[in-house]
Amino acid sequence: MTKLNQIKTIAILTGGGDAPGLNAVIRAAVRTALGRGLTVWGIKNGFGGMVENKMMQLTDESVAGILPRGGTILGTTNRDNPFNYPQTQAGAVIYTDMSARALNNLRQAGIEALIVIGGDGTIKIAGEFHQLGLPVVAVPKTIDNDIPVTERTFGFDTAVGVATDALDRLHTTAESHHRVMVLEVMGRYAGWIALHAGMAGGADCILIPEIPFNTGSVIAKIKERQQRGRQFSLIVIAEGAHALGGEISIARIVEGSHEKVRLGGIGEKLAREIEELTGMESRCTVLGHVQRGGTPTAFDRVLSTRYGVAAAQSVLAGHFGIMVSLQKNRIIRVPIADIAGKANNITPEDELLLAGRAIGVCFGD
Repeated sequence: MTKLNQIKTIAILTGGGDAPGLNAVIRAAVRTALGRGLTVWGIKNGFGGMVENKMMQLTDESVAGILPRGGTILGTTNRDNPFNYPQTQAGAVIYTDMSARALNNLRQAGIEALIVIGGDGTIKIAGEFHQLGLPVVAVPKTIDNDIPVTERTFGFDTAVGVATDALDRLHTTAESHHRVMVLEVMGRYAGWIALHAGMAGGADCILIPEIPFNTGSVIAKIKERQQRGRQFSLIVIAEGAHALGGEISIARIVEGSHEKVRLGGIGEKLAREIEELTGMESRCTVLGHVQRGGTPTAFDRVLSTRYGVAAAQSVLAGHFGIMVSLQKNRIIRVPIADIAGKANNITPEDELLLAGRAIGVCFGD
């Protein structure tokens, strides 16, 4: 392996689900690295590109104009884990360890270090490659904001903005038709999007995975509003939320994905229960991937740029096996090992959660 202070060629890949700000990270990392004389390659379609040897050289021209663009110019996937890589043989899919092939492809291209932009699954794989001797720097990416030891992931602010706009629009039609409107948002097993969007959009009930909800409490809130002359209600529910004693709703199982369980459906289930128990017409809107697409907000563009610069500077300084992290509004470096097996969830003492309780928001408990 090349000495760390002699690294001249690096690669960048984006893994897992897309998030607004990915291109801004790529742009910042590329420009910082090129400015110090490094050669930069982009690996196409996540870790699958490492296995299949699909790469493109990145230049100033490659990243020109991509700052405000959503998605990723490199492509991404959440299914191609090189340590458990799907291959079709005799019409059947089998999973084999292709990590050695992936590393050999990097060596053949002269790539000496890797910047990995992704969520917990992607960062876990990056950590495994680092243990095999590949110098790795990780950048935390997810709209869910559920990666530990960092205060904010890029893409989260944009997703909250989309959900808040949806709530504003649902508010007017709910009030006009005297309906209960349920908005189901993403977030996996963390309720950050639901909490922030619900507070910003004036939701009457915010249901999150961290607090199993009692449907009776939700009904009581709706009836209490009716008694005050408010003949409509807005409810935000995270896709990973579930009733007290109930199970998380699973849309389907996805074979080959690092996260086989695909959540979804709890919003529609709740809307049906509300209509049956109250007689009020209730409708559910599922935002889904609308939250992950489109142009990033100014906040996410700035945060992504800071992360990209910090990742490239970590390579130049020879700091590997780390993730760049936002703490107290400063970008620092934390060991990837500190992230393994952990999650960033809302605690009962969270300041925004307590603020919601203070103003009368129902959290279903």
